[in-house]
Amino acid sequence: MEKPIVLYTDHYTNRVICHSFAQGSDSLMCHVDNFTEFNKTIATYGYLRGTGEVIKKSKNFYYMDHGYFNQSSRIFEKNKTKILNLDGYFRVTFNDFWSTGINDKPSDRFNKLKLKFKTINNNGNYIIISEPTSDAKDYYKLHNWTEKTIREIKKYSDRKIILHNRSSKEKLNDLLQNAWAFVSDHSSAGFLAMQEGVPAYFTNKTLKNIGKIENIEKHDIDYSILNNLAYEQWTVAEIKSGECWDYLSNNKL
Repeated sequence: MEKPIVLYTDHYTNRVICHSFAQGSDSLMCHVDNFTEFNKTIATYGYLRGTGEVIKKSKNFYYMDHGYFNQSSRIFEKNKTKILNLDGYFRVTFNDFWSTGINDKPSDRFNKLKLKFKTINNNGNYIIISEPTSDAKDYYKLHNWTEKTIREIKKYSDRKIILHNRSSKEKLNDLLQNAWAFVSDHSSAGFLAMQEGVPAYFTNKTLKNIGKIENIEKHDIDYSILNNLAYEQWTVAEIKSGECWDYLSNNKL
């Protein structure tokens, strides 16, 4: 497998993750502003500050971002993410921004996370729609996503719908206590919802395999997929040591 050129920005988290990936894969690094070799395979963290545009132009890319479970601690201020530390997991995918979850991996990495899942809440009485951030709407072209998703949900369920975003006053954890389902395009909060016993459904074409809106009244969670996703996320230490790259080099994502 071709080693990528690792593109970094001036953002602290990007630089730490990208430097760690370059070290673990023994790859060259380049500042995103200076990169022009779009026929080369690249690797980078996030889609802001120029990296997203380079991804669109590149033939092949490795994409890094927050993991599915046990993410680094962070808070949201004025629709922006502030990471408090880098002690969590980060997903790494090839030629996509997420993993499909399609695989047949053992449960060892998932068990290592020591997550506790509540029993599925069959008494929930509304559906939470998690709206994308403004940056996500722009980059993934989701400007009419909320309206389209509400129409799609109403084809399969007549339950009350509650909109939630990073500006909402009510905390998501509080809403989840009485929710029937959680719907988003690609929000990692969907995995938090599943831990709270609330099935999650995605409109994103890659993540649909985890939960499709047409199954929203079936109200179940395929826990075997979570084993597979645990093999698609890594700590900074695992990325830096080369463990992550060894896995990527020997497995088709």
